[in-house]
Amino acid sequence: MNILILTQYFPPETGAPQNRLYDLALKLHEKGAVVRILTAFPNYPKYEVFPGYTGKWYACETMGPLEVHRSWIYVSKNKSIVFRLLNYFSFTFSAFLAGWWKVGKTDLIICESPPLFLGFTGVLLKWIKGARLVFNVSDLWPESAVKLGIIKNRAMIRMSEALESWIYRHSDKISGQTQGIVSDIQSKFPDKPIFWLKNGVDTAELQSRLTGYDWRAAQGFQKEDLLFYFGGLIGYAQGLDCILYAAAKLKNIPGLKFVIVGDGPDKDRLVQLKSDLGADNVWFFGGVSKREIADVIQAMDVGIIPLKKIDLFLGAIPSKIFEILCLKKPLLLGIEGEAKDIFIRDGKAGLAFEPENAEALETQIRYLLANRNLITELGENGSAFVEQHFNRAVIAADFWRFVGEVAEPHK
Repeated sequence: MNILILTQYFPPETGAPQNRLYDLALKLHEKGAVVRILTAFPNYPKYEVFPGYTGKWYACETMGPLEVHRSWIYVSKNKSIVFRLLNYFSFTFSAFLAGWWKVGKTDLIICESPPLFLGFTGVLLKWIKGARLVFNVSDLWPESAVKLGIIKNRAMIRMSEALESWIYRHSDKISGQTQGIVSDIQSKFPDKPIFWLKNGVDTAELQSRLTGYDWRAAQGFQKEDLLFYFGGLIGYAQGLDCILYAAAKLKNIPGLKFVIVGDGPDKDRLVQLKSDLGADNVWFFGGVSKREIADVIQAMDVGIIPLKKIDLFLGAIPSKIFEILCLKKPLLLGIEGEAKDIFIRDGKAGLAFEPENAEALETQIRYLLANRNLITELGENGSAFVEQHFNRAVIAADFWRFVGEVAEPHK
């Protein structure tokens, strides 16, 4: 079977979709498929094309057993809607040309959304190549873009909704990243086969990334320090202010420290907020590679996973949860809805606090300080839970059976 994964985001970029799709591609290759990737020149999250890829329209390379085709994308640090759309549409157009002229025989296309517009390319390539299409939705567009204020023009919203419906109708099957996404799509298209392609973790692969490097000592932290950690994109949706405000309230507790690792558009503001609050128990570090992050998490005691308090995130399950739990670190989870139900109620892998509520976060931190044995207990619970329910090898095997039903090329 010849599979093409069509996605704007892919390694060497770091991030949730990049890691998930790379792992999925390897797992599908292990099942016997020839897997090709059609993606953009790497530029995320700094929106700068990586060295070695500048000044090109198209490039082809190999990443292990994967053949990776890359095509041009317009990149700008300007975050206005016009420049966002130029970013999306440039790759939508260049990916169509590269997919048509450069990518060989294809039986099945797996198209990642967002951006939603890439689904248009997926449908066109499906027709040209006589392939089947599985449209994978990791974020509901345009719904999420509207709720986050990215798209406000009513005519553009209507056009995006029409495009969304058109792509769903012309997909052979659909997959979604969360139960909420699956339920939403199923309610609109009850006759369309749909699969919950949930995030997960490859336990063996994650363990292989541990090098024994003592990140804690290297950064000057003491063995007895209690480190509360956030790692990932430092953006507006994460709602990280609550960590700074809670830390400021707790700054007189010896050995209690907060570590924020990553980069993003909201980082400078948060660094200034730290200064304004006098929260000298907070440390900021730049983003690290996928390989390095395992040693960073291993050095921590508790992971904090917050998001903004908006209905859009009731179905959100940040992928960083899985690595934290796999390495036996408990969660302080500031997300309502699906994630809270799965990991706090069912998995008993941590404690929950109201999103954006610094006092609620402070209360849970104080509770862990008074019950330190609970940190180990919750961490053990989380590790066992994700191994049983979110093992990527099992997820990929189930997905392989799902796509196999549509993978035969058109006659």
